[in-house]
Amino acid sequence: MNTLFFKRNFYYVAVFAALILSACNKDLSRSTSSSTTSTTSATSATIAVAVDSVSGDSIYVKQECPRGFFRDSISASSVPSNISTYLNSNYAGFSFTKAFVIKDSTGTIAGYVLIVQYNGKPVALFFSAGGSFVQVLEQTESGDNEHGWHTGGRYGNRNGLQGDTVALSALPSTIGSYFSSNYPNDTLLRAYKNIDSSYLVISTDSIVYASVFTSTGVFVKRVALTNNSSMFNGDIKSVAQDSLPAIAVAYLNTTYPNYVFDKAFSVTRNGTLQGYVVVIDANSTKYAVLFDASGNYVAVRIIW
Repeated sequence: MNTLFFKRNFYYVAVFAALILSACNKDLSRSTSSSTTSTTSATSATIAVAVDSVSGDSIYVKQECPRGFFRDSISASSVPSNISTYLNSNYAGFSFTKAFVIKDSTGTIAGYVLIVQYNGKPVALFFSAGGSFVQVLEQTESGDNEHGWHTGGRYGNRNGLQGDTVALSALPSTIGSYFSSNYPNDTLLRAYKNIDSSYLVISTDSIVYASVFTSTGVFVKRVALTNNSSMFNGDIKSVAQDSLPAIAVAYLNTTYPNYVFDKAFSVTRNGTLQGYVVVIDANSTKYAVLFDASGNYVAVRIIW
């Protein structure tokens, strides 16, 4: 099932240093049919973020722009230290692309937008004025429809058909051999083929793991999605998206606009629910988001 969380009236943030940045309510380029309506609270403009080296299409980032707000480009050295700490902790190995400070009509800082490259993919993040993480910003590309995707496009998995899911039996034999040799106790649960043709395999062995392999089945990395803490140590079972607590779904909708649901797990111990692990795709980056038994956010693991 696909979660389509689409907001109208956005402005788009550029990463090209050569672009001259101006007020949010000025149309700096072409606008799409899904982002041309103006209201008293938000306006829209379109600026290219990057160019897909494969398709040649421009990629865009969307974020609401209250009327009267504006943005200024800032250097990496001007980014607040707690934002840099967040990026280093969660997106280790990222490369800086562009940063903006968002200000209101009085010049008071209202937030920051950071655009980085992580695993060869653009990631756009919004932070509060104090530097706290708020949201992963939605991306689209040229030709996308009002829901942010088109057939064969970078974000085509938003169509709800889960086209990136791969049958475990269809994985390259080298992946099965790798698990047999290195993690013989793992139970493979689900596999995905990423936009770069790499593979992501979800498995369990007392805790949940995500393992990444190249298109030819060569091992790249393994991420522990849960740990042996009291909350996430127990029996792990797959659960349906509609079985997740409403508060958890609301958090995902707000924090990862237009995300795609991949897989969810419950963790129980001695018959008592401890929490949930939800694997999602947000703009071609895989995340595992952890919630407690009530659905309150606990932590996030960036997979690939």
